[in-house]
Amino acid sequence: MTALLDALWRAVAYSLHPRVMWASLLPVLLAGTLAGGLAWRYWEGAVAGLRAWLGQWAWLQTVLQWLDSVGAGAVQTLMAPVLLVALAVPVVVLLTLLLVAAFMTPGIVKLVAERRFPDLERRHGAAWWQGVLWSLVCTAAAVLALLVSLPLWFVPPFVLLLPPLIWGWLSGRIFSFDVLADHASAAERRMIAETHRWPLLLMGVFSGYLGALPSIVWAFGAVSLVLAPVMLVLSVWLYTLVFAFSACWYAHYALAALARLRQQEAATRAPGPVVDLAGSADPPPPPASPAPADASPPPDAPRALPGPP
Repeated sequence: MTALLDALWRAVAYSLHPRVMWASLLPVLLAGTLAGGLAWRYWEGAVAGLRAWLGQWAWLQTVLQWLDSVGAGAVQTLMAPVLLVALAVPVVVLLTLLLVAAFMTPGIVKLVAERRFPDLERRHGAAWWQGVLWSLVCTAAAVLALLVSLPLWFVPPFVLLLPPLIWGWLSGRIFSFDVLADHASAAERRMIAETHRWPLLLMGVFSGYLGALPSIVWAFGAVSLVLAPVMLVLSVWLYTLVFAFSACWYAHYALAALARLRQQEAATRAPGPVVDLAGSADPPPPPASPAPADASPPPDAPRALPGPP
Protein backbone atom coordinates (compact mmCIF):
# COMPACT_ATOMS: atom_id res chain seq x y z
CA MET A 1 0.00 0.00 0.00
CA THR A 2 2.91 2.35 0.67
CA ALA A 3 4.24 1.83 -2.85
CA LEU A 4 0.75 2.37 -4.24
CA LEU A 5 0.25 5.68 -2.46
CA ASP A 6 3.78 6.81 -3.29
CA ALA A 7 3.11 6.19 -6.97
CA LEU A 8 -0.25 7.97 -6.64
CA TRP A 9 1.05 11.33 -5.47
CA ARG A 10 3.90 11.18 -7.95
CA ALA A 11 1.38 10.53 -10.75
CA VAL A 12 -0.62 13.59 -9.73
CA ALA A 13 2.52 15.74 -9.88
CA TYR A 14 3.71 14.29 -13.17
CA SER A 15 0.28 14.77 -14.76
CA LEU A 16 0.86 18.52 -14.46
CA HIS A 17 4.32 18.35 -16.02
CA PRO A 18 4.60 20.49 -19.19
CA ARG A 19 5.82 17.52 -21.24
CA VAL A 20 2.74 15.50 -20.27
CA MET A 21 0.41 18.41 -20.95
CA TRP A 22 1.91 18.99 -24.39
CA ALA A 23 1.78 15.28 -25.19
CA SER A 24 -1.95 15.23 -24.38
CA LEU A 25 -2.67 17.58 -27.25
CA LEU A 26 -2.11 14.94 -29.94
CA PRO A 27 -4.81 12.48 -28.71
CA VAL A 28 -7.15 15.41 -28.19
CA LEU A 29 -6.58 16.65 -31.72
CA LEU A 30 -6.99 13.21 -33.28
CA ALA A 31 -9.92 11.88 -31.26
CA GLY A 32 -11.54 15.28 -30.77
CA THR A 33 -11.41 16.15 -34.46
CA LEU A 34 -12.77 12.75 -35.45
CA ALA A 35 -15.56 12.69 -32.85
CA GLY A 36 -16.49 16.34 -33.30
CA GLY A 37 -16.44 16.13 -37.09
CA LEU A 38 -18.62 13.02 -37.19
CA ALA A 39 -21.05 14.50 -34.68
CA TRP A 40 -21.24 17.80 -36.57
CA ARG A 41 -21.83 16.05 -39.87
CA TYR A 42 -24.11 13.18 -38.88
CA TRP A 43 -25.67 14.11 -35.53
CA GLU A 44 -29.06 15.27 -36.76
CA GLY A 45 -29.37 12.44 -39.28
CA ALA A 46 -28.41 9.85 -36.67
CA VAL A 47 -30.95 11.23 -34.19
CA ALA A 48 -33.69 11.19 -36.83
CA GLY A 49 -32.84 7.64 -37.89
CA LEU A 50 -32.73 6.41 -34.29
CA ARG A 51 -36.05 8.11 -33.53
CA ALA A 52 -37.61 6.42 -36.55
CA TRP A 53 -36.22 3.06 -35.47
CA LEU A 54 -37.64 3.51 -31.95
CA GLY A 55 -41.01 4.40 -33.45
CA GLN A 56 -41.29 0.88 -34.84
CA TRP A 57 -41.63 -0.64 -31.37
CA ALA A 58 -45.33 -0.71 -30.41
CA TRP A 59 -44.74 -1.35 -26.72
CA LEU A 60 -42.35 1.59 -26.54
CA GLN A 61 -44.91 3.88 -28.14
CA THR A 62 -47.44 2.76 -25.55
CA VAL A 63 -45.03 3.65 -22.76
CA LEU A 64 -44.24 7.02 -24.33
CA GLN A 65 -47.93 7.85 -24.72
CA TRP A 66 -48.50 7.04 -21.08
CA LEU A 67 -45.58 9.28 -20.09
CA ASP A 68 -47.04 12.05 -22.25
CA SER A 69 -50.37 11.69 -20.48
CA VAL A 70 -48.77 12.16 -17.06
CA GLY A 71 -46.84 15.23 -18.13
CA ALA A 72 -43.51 13.63 -19.05
CA GLY A 73 -43.74 14.19 -22.79
CA ALA A 74 -40.16 15.51 -22.93
CA VAL A 75 -38.93 11.93 -22.54
CA GLN A 76 -40.06 11.14 -26.08
CA THR A 77 -38.09 14.07 -27.44
CA LEU A 78 -34.93 13.35 -25.48
CA MET A 79 -34.91 9.57 -25.77
CA ALA A 80 -33.20 9.35 -29.16
CA PRO A 81 -30.42 11.92 -28.41
CA VAL A 82 -29.73 10.40 -25.00
CA LEU A 83 -29.55 6.91 -26.46
CA LEU A 84 -27.19 8.11 -29.19
CA VAL A 85 -24.91 9.73 -26.59
CA ALA A 86 -24.98 6.50 -24.58
CA LEU A 87 -23.79 4.62 -27.66
CA ALA A 88 -21.16 7.20 -28.64
CA VAL A 89 -19.46 7.70 -25.26
CA PRO A 90 -18.01 4.15 -24.97
CA VAL A 91 -16.58 4.51 -28.48
CA VAL A 92 -14.99 7.82 -27.51
CA VAL A 93 -13.56 6.27 -24.33
CA LEU A 94 -12.03 3.33 -26.21
CA LEU A 95 -10.59 5.58 -28.90
CA THR A 96 -9.06 7.95 -26.35
CA LEU A 97 -7.62 5.10 -24.30
CA LEU A 98 -5.93 3.53 -27.32
CA LEU A 99 -4.54 6.88 -28.47
CA VAL A 100 -3.14 7.66 -25.03
CA ALA A 101 -1.57 4.20 -24.83
CA ALA A 102 -0.01 4.57 -28.28
CA PHE A 103 1.17 8.19 -28.26
CA MET A 104 1.46 9.31 -24.62
CA THR A 105 2.53 6.28 -22.61
CA PRO A 106 6.00 5.89 -24.20
CA GLY A 107 6.81 9.54 -23.48
CA ILE A 108 5.49 9.28 -19.91
CA VAL A 109 7.56 6.15 -19.26
CA LYS A 110 10.65 7.85 -20.66
CA LEU A 111 10.07 10.89 -18.42
CA VAL A 112 9.63 8.76 -15.30
CA ALA A 113 12.66 6.61 -16.11
CA GLU A 114 14.89 9.63 -16.73
CA ARG A 115 13.94 11.38 -13.50
CA ARG A 116 13.59 8.43 -11.08
CA PHE A 117 15.34 5.40 -12.58
CA PRO A 118 18.19 6.62 -14.80
CA ASP A 119 20.23 3.44 -14.18
CA LEU A 120 17.40 0.99 -14.89
CA GLU A 121 18.48 -1.28 -17.72
CA ARG A 122 16.24 -1.58 -20.77
CA ARG A 123 15.76 -5.20 -21.73
CA HIS A 124 13.13 -4.64 -24.47
CA GLY A 125 10.81 -7.49 -23.54
CA ALA A 126 8.13 -6.59 -26.10
CA ALA A 127 8.12 -4.99 -29.54
CA TRP A 128 5.78 -2.17 -30.50
CA TRP A 129 3.56 -4.48 -32.56
CA GLN A 130 3.10 -6.75 -29.54
CA GLY A 131 1.81 -3.81 -27.55
CA VAL A 132 -0.61 -2.88 -30.32
CA LEU A 133 -1.83 -6.47 -30.61
CA TRP A 134 -2.22 -6.76 -26.85
CA SER A 135 -4.25 -3.52 -26.73
CA LEU A 136 -6.56 -4.70 -29.51
CA VAL A 137 -7.13 -8.10 -27.89
CA CYS A 138 -7.90 -6.55 -24.49
CA THR A 139 -10.18 -3.96 -26.12
CA ALA A 140 -12.11 -6.70 -27.93
CA ALA A 141 -12.54 -8.57 -24.64
CA ALA A 142 -13.76 -5.39 -22.92
CA VAL A 143 -16.25 -4.64 -25.70
CA LEU A 144 -17.57 -8.19 -25.44
CA ALA A 145 -17.95 -7.78 -21.67
CA LEU A 146 -19.80 -4.49 -22.20
CA LEU A 147 -22.23 -6.08 -24.65
CA VAL A 148 -22.87 -9.11 -22.46
CA SER A 149 -23.42 -7.00 -19.34
CA LEU A 150 -25.53 -4.34 -21.08
CA PRO A 151 -28.91 -5.68 -19.81
CA LEU A 152 -27.61 -5.42 -16.23
CA TRP A 153 -26.96 -1.70 -16.66
CA PHE A 154 -30.66 -1.05 -16.13
CA VAL A 155 -30.37 -2.46 -12.59
CA PRO A 156 -29.25 0.39 -10.28
CA PRO A 157 -26.49 -1.43 -8.35
CA PHE A 158 -24.87 -2.93 -11.43
CA VAL A 159 -24.76 0.28 -13.46
CA LEU A 160 -22.48 1.73 -10.77
CA LEU A 161 -20.23 -1.34 -10.66
CA LEU A 162 -19.91 -3.00 -14.05
CA PRO A 163 -18.73 -0.14 -16.33
CA PRO A 164 -15.98 1.07 -13.96
CA LEU A 165 -14.84 -2.51 -13.41
CA ILE A 166 -14.64 -3.17 -17.14
CA TRP A 167 -12.88 0.12 -17.89
CA GLY A 168 -10.55 -0.46 -14.94
CA TRP A 169 -9.66 -3.96 -16.07
CA LEU A 170 -8.97 -2.69 -19.58
CA SER A 171 -6.83 0.22 -18.36
CA GLY A 172 -4.83 -2.05 -16.08
CA ARG A 173 -4.14 -4.65 -18.75
CA ILE A 174 -3.05 -2.10 -21.35
CA PHE A 175 -1.00 0.26 -19.18
CA SER A 176 0.73 -2.47 -17.14
CA PHE A 177 1.94 -3.99 -20.42
CA ASP A 178 2.96 -0.76 -22.10
CA VAL A 179 4.90 0.78 -19.21
CA LEU A 180 7.07 -2.36 -18.87
CA ALA A 181 7.45 -3.21 -22.55
CA ASP A 182 10.73 -1.33 -23.00
CA HIS A 183 12.48 -1.83 -19.64
CA ALA A 184 11.43 -5.31 -18.50
CA SER A 185 12.02 -8.66 -20.09
CA ALA A 186 9.05 -10.86 -20.89
CA ALA A 187 9.69 -13.00 -17.80
CA GLU A 188 10.00 -9.93 -15.55
CA ARG A 189 6.81 -8.45 -16.96
CA ARG A 190 4.86 -11.64 -16.31
CA MET A 191 6.31 -11.93 -12.80
CA ILE A 192 5.32 -8.37 -11.90
CA ALA A 193 1.84 -8.85 -13.37
CA GLU A 194 1.40 -11.99 -11.28
CA THR A 195 2.96 -10.72 -8.06
CA HIS A 196 1.26 -7.31 -8.12
CA ARG A 197 -2.02 -8.31 -9.76
CA TRP A 198 -4.21 -6.97 -6.92
CA PRO A 199 -2.58 -3.52 -6.68
CA LEU A 200 -2.66 -3.25 -10.48
CA LEU A 201 -6.35 -4.19 -10.50
CA LEU A 202 -7.09 -1.67 -7.72
CA MET A 203 -5.35 1.05 -9.71
CA GLY A 204 -7.41 0.12 -12.76
CA VAL A 205 -10.71 0.18 -10.87
CA PHE A 206 -9.85 3.57 -9.37
CA SER A 207 -9.00 4.83 -12.85
CA GLY A 208 -12.28 3.37 -14.10
CA TYR A 209 -14.29 5.32 -11.56
CA LEU A 210 -12.21 8.39 -12.27
CA GLY A 211 -13.05 7.92 -15.95
CA ALA A 212 -16.72 8.37 -15.13
CA LEU A 213 -16.14 12.00 -14.16
CA PRO A 214 -16.01 13.34 -17.75
CA SER A 215 -19.64 12.26 -18.09
CA ILE A 216 -20.59 15.35 -16.09
CA VAL A 217 -20.36 17.37 -19.31
CA TRP A 218 -23.68 15.75 -20.28
CA ALA A 219 -25.37 16.84 -17.06
CA PHE A 220 -26.57 20.14 -18.49
CA GLY A 221 -29.77 18.67 -19.88
CA ALA A 222 -31.01 19.63 -23.31
CA VAL A 223 -28.25 22.23 -23.75
CA SER A 224 -25.58 19.53 -23.78
CA LEU A 225 -27.54 17.55 -26.39
CA VAL A 226 -27.90 20.58 -28.64
CA LEU A 227 -24.16 21.26 -28.33
CA ALA A 228 -23.25 17.57 -28.70
CA PRO A 229 -20.30 18.09 -31.13
CA VAL A 230 -18.66 20.57 -28.74
CA MET A 231 -19.42 18.38 -25.73
CA LEU A 232 -17.85 15.37 -27.40
CA VAL A 233 -14.61 17.28 -27.97
CA LEU A 234 -14.63 18.46 -24.35
CA SER A 235 -15.22 14.93 -23.09
CA VAL A 236 -12.32 13.68 -25.23
CA TRP A 237 -10.00 16.19 -23.56
CA LEU A 238 -11.18 15.16 -20.08
CA TYR A 239 -10.77 11.46 -20.87
CA THR A 240 -7.27 12.18 -22.18
CA LEU A 241 -6.28 13.81 -18.89
CA VAL A 242 -7.72 10.89 -16.90
CA PHE A 243 -5.87 8.28 -18.93
CA ALA A 244 -2.65 10.33 -18.86
CA PHE A 245 -2.85 10.31 -15.06
CA SER A 246 -3.43 6.55 -15.13
CA ALA A 247 -0.38 6.06 -17.36
CA CYS A 248 1.75 8.12 -14.94
CA TRP A 249 0.48 6.07 -11.99
CA TYR A 250 1.22 2.75 -13.66
CA ALA A 251 4.64 3.95 -14.82
CA HIS A 252 5.74 4.97 -11.33
CA TYR A 253 4.41 1.83 -9.68
CA ALA A 254 5.56 -0.72 -12.26
CA LEU A 255 9.06 0.72 -12.78
CA ALA A 256 9.58 0.90 -9.00
CA ALA A 257 8.48 -2.73 -8.72
CA LEU A 258 10.88 -3.67 -11.52
CA ALA A 259 13.77 -1.88 -9.78
CA ARG A 260 13.04 -3.71 -6.50
CA LEU A 261 12.82 -7.04 -8.33
CA ARG A 262 16.25 -6.58 -9.87
CA GLN A 263 17.74 -5.51 -6.56
CA GLN A 264 16.42 -8.68 -4.96
CA GLU A 265 17.82 -10.79 -7.78
CA ALA A 266 21.21 -9.09 -7.47
CA ALA A 267 21.24 -9.66 -3.70
CA THR A 268 20.37 -13.32 -4.21
CA ARG A 269 23.18 -13.85 -6.69
CA ALA A 270 25.80 -12.01 -4.61
CA PRO A 271 27.93 -14.35 -2.41
CA GLY A 272 27.86 -13.71 1.32
CA PRO A 273 29.13 -15.21 4.59
CA VAL A 274 27.36 -18.19 6.08
CA VAL A 275 25.26 -17.09 9.02
CA ASP A 276 24.51 -19.45 11.87
CA LEU A 277 21.28 -19.59 13.85
CA ALA A 278 22.55 -17.01 16.35
CA GLY A 279 23.09 -14.56 13.51
CA SER A 280 26.89 -14.40 13.70
CA ALA A 281 29.01 -15.06 10.65
CA ASP A 282 31.31 -18.05 10.69
CA PRO A 283 35.00 -17.06 10.78
CA PRO A 284 37.04 -18.09 7.80
CA PRO A 285 38.75 -21.46 8.19
CA PRO A 286 42.40 -21.30 9.34
CA PRO A 287 45.06 -21.85 6.72
CA ALA A 288 46.24 -25.41 6.33
CA SER A 289 49.47 -26.00 8.28
CA PRO A 290 52.33 -27.79 6.49
CA ALA A 291 52.68 -31.47 7.18
CA PRO A 292 55.21 -32.20 9.98
CA ALA A 293 58.58 -33.48 8.83
CA ASP A 294 59.27 -37.13 9.47
CA ALA A 295 61.59 -37.45 12.50
CA SER A 296 62.98 -40.79 11.43
CA PRO A 297 66.02 -40.60 9.21
CA PRO A 298 65.79 -41.75 5.69
CA PRO A 299 66.74 -45.36 5.10
CA ASP A 300 70.02 -44.48 3.30
CA ALA A 301 71.32 -42.13 5.99
CA PRO A 302 74.22 -43.48 8.13
CA ARG A 303 73.36 -44.45 11.66
CA ALA A 304 75.08 -42.69 14.50
CA LEU A 305 77.38 -44.90 16.54
CA PRO A 306 76.59 -45.24 20.20
CA GLY A 307 78.80 -43.32 22.56
CA PRO A 308 81.11 -44.79 25.12
CA PRO A 309 79.50 -46.28 28.19
